[in-house]
Amino acid sequence: MFHMVTRRSLAAVGLASILAAPMAWSQDAPPVRVRGTIERTEGPVFVVKSRDGTELKIVLADNAVAVGVVKAALADIKPGSFVGIAAMPQSDGAQRALEVLIFPDAMRGTGEGHYPWDLQPKSTMTNASVEQVVTAVNGPTLMVKYKDGEKTIIVPPDAPVVTFAPGDKADLKPGTKIFILAAKKLPDGTFQAARVNYGKDGLTPPM
Repeated sequence: MFHMVTRRSLAAVGLASILAAPMAWSQDAPPVRVRGTIERTEGPVFVVKSRDGTELKIVLADNAVAVGVVKAALADIKPGSFVGIAAMPQSDGAQRALEVLIFPDAMRGTGEGHYPWDLQPKSTMTNASVEQVVTAVNGPTLMVKYKDGEKTIIVPPDAPVVTFAPGDKADLKPGTKIFILAAKKLPDGTFQAARVNYGKDGLTPPM
């Protein structure tokens, strides 16, 4: 499935900047991450129930894009793959993956680095190139390298593996699971999104 996504089709929907979106907002209006399910629509407004039960109202920017999140497989991860991995630090210095996103080639280098993440308390995000894949008892271990360092990340069997695919705003319907990396809070309390990641075929974006 991952290999069916072409460089041309991904570039057409502007995916190359999807995880760099926070850079676009001013410092006095920090971006907000939204994880939840579309409950209903009220005209141009999407009413989303967030993972903590809060009801949020989302409006799309004029040039907003919708990006599909689809299942991939561990077998798709090869040396040279560029990945984004949310993980939990381990006592031995390694990381244990909560999820793995395989970036399409058109997005190689996006958000490169290792930094705090909010998927779970104390979780991290590492966007890096895979240097080596090692088979281990607890699951494959990925040796990844980014511009400022490297990490060893264990991928347990239950960690979801996904990738991006071209999407359609028409797919944003009640029941659809979404993840917005950088929503901007407007004066009226609604949130504006330039990009919406949504799970295809009932998938919950694990990011």
